[in-house]
Amino acid sequence: MILKASQRGGGQDLAIHLMRTDDNEHISLHELRGFASDNLKDAFKEAEAVSRGTKCRQYLFSLSLSPPERANVSVEDFELAITRAEKRLGLEDQPRAIVFHEKEGRRHAHCVWSRIDADTMTARQMSFFKTKLTGLSRDLYLEHGWKMPRGLENSRERNPTNFTLAEWQQAKRQGVDPRWMKQTLQECWKNSDSHKAFINSLKENGLFLAKGDQRGHVVLDHQGEVYALSRALGLKAKDLRDRLGDGADLPAVEKTRREIGKLMSPTVRRHIEETRQRFYERSSKLGSYKQEMTQLHRKSRLTLADRQQSEWTNETLARTASLPKGLRGLWHRLTGTYQTVRKHNETEAQLTRERHAQERQQLVEKQLAQRAVLQDRFRHLRKQQAAQLLELRREIGRYLKFTKTDASQTRSIERSRGRGLRLER
Repeated sequence: MILKASQRGGGQDLAIHLMRTDDNEHISLHELRGFASDNLKDAFKEAEAVSRGTKCRQYLFSLSLSPPERANVSVEDFELAITRAEKRLGLEDQPRAIVFHEKEGRRHAHCVWSRIDADTMTARQMSFFKTKLTGLSRDLYLEHGWKMPRGLENSRERNPTNFTLAEWQQAKRQGVDPRWMKQTLQECWKNSDSHKAFINSLKENGLFLAKGDQRGHVVLDHQGEVYALSRALGLKAKDLRDRLGDGADLPAVEKTRREIGKLMSPTVRRHIEETRQRFYERSSKLGSYKQEMTQLHRKSRLTLADRQQSEWTNETLARTASLPKGLRGLWHRLTGTYQTVRKHNETEAQLTRERHAQERQQLVEKQLAQRAVLQDRFRHLRKQQAAQLLELRREIGRYLKFTKTDASQTRSIERSRGRGLRLER
């Protein structure tokens, strides 16, 4: 499974993020170890309070565990992976919280440790944690027989369309998939060998090159949204300057936005909005199906939890009643019968816990399979949207190119007329 981690502070913001029900279909606070509190926000407040006795600002270490799509991973497998990561990172016996998330037909886990050792009041060092987790991730893929991503086998072969959290948030605001923009920019870069060729390739896709306030080169789409070119291409600033120059001759972002606003006619804007609206209408229908399915799945899990709690209570009462009391209980203790009955009760309790865990896992796997079918429909719709948006960008590019050409021809005719008038005089 893919393991991603970071050192961080801001425990309250992290707790809110991990318990968001609007962004996740199912959330389960699985474990709180080493905390006095029984909820995530108060637990992280404890970690922050302890960190005040040190100079450590990033007092938490957050790890996400994402298995491959359609892989059925049990809670025990997640726990084992977390324990192995804990040992490699030197976080044994540190307070930790484990949260399970489910969305889009997939299940993943988050584990957050406190880095502060309460005995020594120092922060655990997290040197080379990315390298350690990469090695563990490879081991997990091999042990489970999962197909390993090429980027994990060799870092040089990582998918160039992978995106960061900032890129995902930007694309979410625009209502598009972040991979589409990165793929378009990378194709434009690959198909051009000069500054002019790259600009023309961008314009053919309705994109514009400009000079950023902080970065040398940025790209704007037809809506005026700014994208960092070096990040999208995965290149260093020096590589961009070698082909595109230092960007001194490029227009600023605001000037480019004004030019885009002049070129975008009401007809083109209406065409874009109609295309988006058609997608939103189809997407909203699937979204309503997803909400209905989520509510049904949550209800099924609550029903199962209530039944299991009732069974556990009744069986516990029965096991307690089976222990002899009074003089009979004293006699059983003397003869060793009491310990035999107690051991039998403990064995039955463990079997009940295992049976309940298996029932929960079976229900989760069944619901994930149902949700995966709906997710396939979402994926198909997104592919259609990707193709439509790509063609729409090209249409905008052709329109803007035609508009610019038409405007230049008009100015040329006016200059010719001006010269003719001057000659006649």
